[in-house]
Amino acid sequence: MKVDIRNKWLLAVCALLIFPMGQVTHAVSSQNNFYNVVMQDGADPWVYKHTDGYYYFTKTTGGDVTIWKSAQLTAMDAAPTTVVNTGCCGIWAPELHYINGAWYIYYAKDDGDNVNHRMYVMENTSADPTQGIWQYKGQITDHTNKWAIDGTVLQAGGQLYFIWSGWEGDTNVRQNLYIARMSNPWTISSDRVEIARPTYQWETNHSPHVNEGPQVIIQNGFISLVYSASGSWTNDYCLGLITASTTSDLLNPASWNKRSQPIFKSGNGLYGPGHHSFTKSPDGTEDWMLYHVAKYHNAGWNREVRMQKFTWHADNTPNLGVPANPNAPITLPSGEAAHTRYEGEVGAFGGVAYASGSPNGSGGLKAGHIDTPESYVEFSVHAASAGEYILLARTANGTAGGNWSNLLLSVNSGVPSRFHITNKGWENWGLSTARVQLKAGVNQIRFSKGEGYGEIDFFDIKPAN
Repeated sequence: MKVDIRNKWLLAVCALLIFPMGQVTHAVSSQNNFYNVVMQDGADPWVYKHTDGYYYFTKTTGGDVTIWKSAQLTAMDAAPTTVVNTGCCGIWAPELHYINGAWYIYYAKDDGDNVNHRMYVMENTSADPTQGIWQYKGQITDHTNKWAIDGTVLQAGGQLYFIWSGWEGDTNVRQNLYIARMSNPWTISSDRVEIARPTYQWETNHSPHVNEGPQVIIQNGFISLVYSASGSWTNDYCLGLITASTTSDLLNPASWNKRSQPIFKSGNGLYGPGHHSFTKSPDGTEDWMLYHVAKYHNAGWNREVRMQKFTWHADNTPNLGVPANPNAPITLPSGEAAHTRYEGEVGAFGGVAYASGSPNGSGGLKAGHIDTPESYVEFSVHAASAGEYILLARTANGTAGGNWSNLLLSVNSGVPSRFHITNKGWENWGLSTARVQLKAGVNQIRFSKGEGYGEIDFFDIKPAN
């Protein structure tokens, strides 16, 4: 990352020769698109679009359940959060559901030993799940009380069902998918019924064999249960599909039909897509899927959250396509306001920092080489009115050693704050976010040297509310 100051002007000139100005995005522009990372760190994303117009998001955080509340899908990473204390340990894949006028969190928990993972539920009768009191309702289980994770709720035909991933016995040989009837949102009232187990090569190519992360979506009376298969720690993690009719006996395994091939798998340089959730665009006209992927090839459980629109096949099953090209812009969800974009290369540079060529950058250039304490890149940002704004930057970090880095972000010469950037390698762009207070008129936003090294392709600004 460090470059001799004597070479910086030569490299900048070469970059301009390689990437002529006609190919570079305008310095400041209104953009109706985003690049496909919505959280630069995390796994098992779950989002619920409520009738109040907000998205309530959660993911695996390990020691608790954290809820993000956002009016915008692409800005969830910068949304305010509320932490729900669930106690020890191994809190996995929480989901937030609104059922019969109350909120419920379903989550897996153990006592420090994975063998003891079971599903639990909490209830909140407040209109807003980030307010009020969460009451512990206890474990949710059938009479076998076997290992269980990834629980979700299906509402069909006026009946509640619980679907989860579990062990058949007491050892970690395979994870099957089970369904059971519920008498209320915290009680299972029937025997568990196995509706899927890993059988195909793409489900059994790692040990243990895995079917997990079930999510249900209904279209025209047709249930699509999309699940995750293969090893979540591998590049082979993918999504499969089993289907049933809403009018069938859902506790009869014969009502469910599994597809022989995955419906969403690695592609476009992204690996191990899985454990997803479904939602709608802000105006309700589009279907979107959030999912996690490995941050890079063979990254294992080091994952990030991405999002893309999907359509429907003629048979009423979701057409998920392939993971969206990470270096091609995606149109914003319908109903979400446009962003004001500032390209990194047009900032004012200080110290040894300068703009250089970027093969995967939005305009072929990037702001980088912020390598010394006096180095920075600064932007004049206009705000129509004073208030809180969300800043979303396309960032990269390839600092040796694999650690996170940060730039120091300051607004109008204020006290700098750390602007964190995950480590995925140079030109493997991610997303860093912050909430900033701007005054009406022109503001100065500066990124300067922090810990490690970081680069900026561009950043978007939009009002927080």
